[in-house]
Amino acid sequence: MLLLIAVAVLALTSWSTGGGEELGVAVDAVPAAQVDMEPEGDVGLPAHEGASVAPGPEPATDGPAVVVHVVGQVADPGLVDLPGGSRVADALEAAGGATDDADLAALNLARAVVDGEQVYVPAPGEEPPVPPSASSASSAPSGEVGHGGLVPLNTAGTEELMSLPGVGPVTAERIVAWREENGPFTAVEELTEISGVGPALLADVRDLVTW
Repeated sequence: MLLLIAVAVLALTSWSTGGGEELGVAVDAVPAAQVDMEPEGDVGLPAHEGASVAPGPEPATDGPAVVVHVVGQVADPGLVDLPGGSRVADALEAAGGATDDADLAALNLARAVVDGEQVYVPAPGEEPPVPPSASSASSAPSGEVGHGGLVPLNTAGTEELMSLPGVGPVTAERIVAWREENGPFTAVEELTEISGVGPALLADVRDLVTW
C-alpha cells in the first residue's frame, strides 16, 4: 500500500513539473512572438517616412519676355513688358484695356506678339498707320529720321507725320506750319498748341516722336 502511494505521489510530482515547464514555454513564447512582429512594423515606418516625392515639372515657357508698344484706343498707351508667348489680347490688357472707342474687330486678338512690335488699336473706320519701313528710313535724307525709328517733329514731312496714330493730312500740315512759324519743337507738349491736337492724341504720339 505504501508503495502504491509513493508511486502515485511521484507521478503527480512529475506531471506537475512537466505542466509547469510546458506553461513556462508557452508564456515565454508570447514575448518572443511580439518581438518578431515589432521589427516588421518598424521596417515599414521608416520606409514610409523616408519616401521622396518627385518634384513636379517646371512651368512651360514660350521664350524670353518681349516688349511691345501699344498705342491707339487703349487706356494707358505706351511700352508694356509681356512674357514670351503672349497674345495681342494680353498686350491690350497690359496697356489698361481698350477704350469704348476701340474697334477690336479690326485686330486679331489671338495673334502672338513679337518683341519690338507696335500694336495699334484703331477707332471704328480708322485705318492703322503704316510705320516707315527700314528701306525708306535708310533712303531718307540725313537728319529726317529719328533715333529708333521715331518721327522727328522738326524735320518730318507731312507724309511721315501722317504715320503717327490719329494724325491726318490736315493735322500734319498744321504741325509743319507751327514749326515754320514758331521754330523747332523743344517738347512734345507743344503739340497741344496746334488746333486739333488734344490730350488723347498727345498720349498716342508721345512715345513715337523725337525732335
